[in-house]
Amino acid sequence: MPSTNRRTAAALAALALAGTLAAGCAAGDSASRGASLRPAAAPSLSGSDCWRSGTSGDNWDDWDSWGPGMGSGMMGNDCSWGPGMMGGRYWQRGNGTPVKTMDQARQRADAFAGLLNLRVGEVMQFSKNFYAELETPSGKPATEILVDPADGDTGIEYGPAMMWNTDYGMHPRGRTQPRLSREQAQDRAQQWLRDQGSGLTAGEAEAFPGYYTLHTVRSGKINGMLSVNASTGAVWDHTWHGTYITTSEH
Repeated sequence: MPSTNRRTAAALAALALAGTLAAGCAAGDSASRGASLRPAAAPSLSGSDCWRSGTSGDNWDDWDSWGPGMGSGMMGNDCSWGPGMMGGRYWQRGNGTPVKTMDQARQRADAFAGLLNLRVGEVMQFSKNFYAELETPSGKPATEILVDPADGDTGIEYGPAMMWNTDYGMHPRGRTQPRLSREQAQDRAQQWLRDQGSGLTAGEAEAFPGYYTLHTVRSGKINGMLSVNASTGAVWDHTWHGTYITTSEH
C-alpha cells in the first residue's frame, strides 16, 4: 500500500478505536471480559479503568497514525485519545534508521528530552518499542516516552503520559497534590491485577505529575507496566509494549 494511503488508513483506524474507547468508558460496561474496554471492579475509588484485552499489535502502537497533522485528536476524557496534536513538544520524527540497541534508544531519548529541558533516566526495551523515563534537572520523574525501533520516531507515551500527566500531557494543570499516596496506588494496582486474575504482582509506584506508574511482576521478573491516576484511582494497563527484554538505568 502506498505510504500516504497507509497513513490515512492508520489514522482512520486509530480515530475509530478512540471513539470505541470513549463509548466504552461512558457506558462503563463490566459485563463482558471480551469487550475492548470495561471498568475493573474498583474497591471504592472513582474513575474508570482503561484497558484492552489481548496484547498490543494494533493501531495503538502504529506511529504513522500519531504523526503531526493526522487529525484533530479525541481528548474528551481520560479514556480516549487519538492521533493529531503530536508535533512540537509531543513528537519528533526519527531519521529512518532502525533503533536496535539500548545505546541507540538512549540517544534518541536524549534528543527528545532536550526539547523539554529534561534528562533521560531509566530506559527499557520491549519487543515492540523502547520506553524511557524523563526527569527534571533535579531528578524528579517528569514524563514517559517511547522510541519506535523501526525508524527512531520518538514521542510522549500514549495513554497515561499523554492524558493524565498534569505537567507534560495534553491537559496540563501544573503539579497538584495527589489524593492517593504511593502505597495506596500500589494497593489499587494490586487489587486491579487480582480482579483480572492475572497472577501478576504490582511493583513499587513511581510518581509522575498526576499519576503513578508501576512495573507488573511475575515470579520476581518484570512482565509489563500499568499506571494509576493519582486523583481518581483509575488504572491504565500499558498493553502496547509487547514482551519485556531488558532495562538500563542512568
